[in-house]
Amino acid sequence: MAAVVGVAAGGCIGRDVVAAVAPGGRERAKNLLWAAGKLADYAIGLGLEPVPGVMLHPSVAERFTRCAPGLSPVARRALRTNLRFIGRRVVPQLYPADLPLPRERAKEPYSPAQIGGFLALADAQPTIERRMRAAGLVCLGAGAGLIRGDLRDARGADVASRSGGVVVTVRGARPRTVPVLARYHARLLAAARSAGSGLICGGADPDRRNITTPLIIALDGGGGLPRLDTSRLRATWLAEVAELLGLATFMHAAGITCSQRLGDLVAGLEPAGEAAAVRLLGAAQRP
Repeated sequence: MAAVVGVAAGGCIGRDVVAAVAPGGRERAKNLLWAAGKLADYAIGLGLEPVPGVMLHPSVAERFTRCAPGLSPVARRALRTNLRFIGRRVVPQLYPADLPLPRERAKEPYSPAQIGGFLALADAQPTIERRMRAAGLVCLGAGAGLIRGDLRDARGADVASRSGGVVVTVRGARPRTVPVLARYHARLLAAARSAGSGLICGGADPDRRNITTPLIIALDGGGGLPRLDTSRLRATWLAEVAELLGLATFMHAAGITCSQRLGDLVAGLEPAGEAAAVRLLGAAQRP
């Protein structure tokens, strides 16, 4: 009896699919009918009423694509896509239009001339300590990509000449060793020597959130420069590293536009050791 009900329900949903969706082509219709039939079999097994408004409810369809046994990951993704397509046309009141979510865009990198301007302002600070702290802020951001807590917590002892270049040891939530871009080596080493075991950007407590604020104010607005923003300093580093790696050329050749795909690929690879990273990212002096 259950099998008969299942066939009837599948036929009911199938007819609604064909009438409301009007799939373009025999193969498309077959795929949609297969998805509806699989959902009907699953829903009836749970004792749900065999009508489109119940079976195509987003919660039912989502539970089916997540929990139904015997489906491969590829089949689950295909079923979810097809069932959402059906639901938006058969029971549109249950599938309101998706609202676009805001996405944070990458900050615009600073130009080499602007970075040079910030470093010139750092050199013009009234005391040697302020000059070293300001230069250290720019070099850690644009030369090593440090930001937020990693930037505030960087100490002089964390900067070292090693493996043929200069590296910064980053602690905290994402510990790592970052090769410093070659053009910033001398200035960052000087700032690190000045800080000793203390914080490069000044202060005594890295948890104090406004450590970098006085430095940013000191470097703000001189010579027609834009406001100093640590996120833009990191974007400057990211852009220069991407150029060193030939990332734009690689992505264009591979036809990749989504960074998530790169993340999926990189997840299965092992990063190179420190010496190789320095050769790749921090040893060659750029013009």
